[in-house]
Amino acid sequence: MGTTYVDVTIRNPGDRRRNWTGKFLVDTGAFDSLVPRGRLEEIGLQPVGQRDYVLADGRSIALEITVAEIEFEGEIVGSTVVYGEENAEPLLGVTALESGGFEVDPRNEELKRLPAVLLKKLVP
Repeated sequence: MGTTYVDVTIRNPGDRRRNWTGKFLVDTGAFDSLVPRGRLEEIGLQPVGQRDYVLADGRSIALEITVAEIEFEGEIVGSTVVYGEENAEPLLGVTALESGGFEVDPRNEELKRLPAVLLKKLVP
């Protein structure tokens, strides 16, 4: 199984003209997306809190978070974004991926559009 990358634009929802576009690793093992701190600061985003995360090696770490618009493959979603280290590889997490209506096709190393976004059955 290979790796999947996608071009993603992170946008400040308070001033949509302020944005940053980069190549993101699609990480289905991560709930939230991660962007280097400097990129988030450049577009005027501020931390709104912090959350505990478990790293791939099993360690827990508290990281600052914010909320941003995430645009990829023609879709825009609002999602939690984690402040990463300056040299961190940008990650597109599964929450944004599924909210946009996509899954990963590991064989072709690309995103595959779902026929519809899943929604819990509504009770009449």
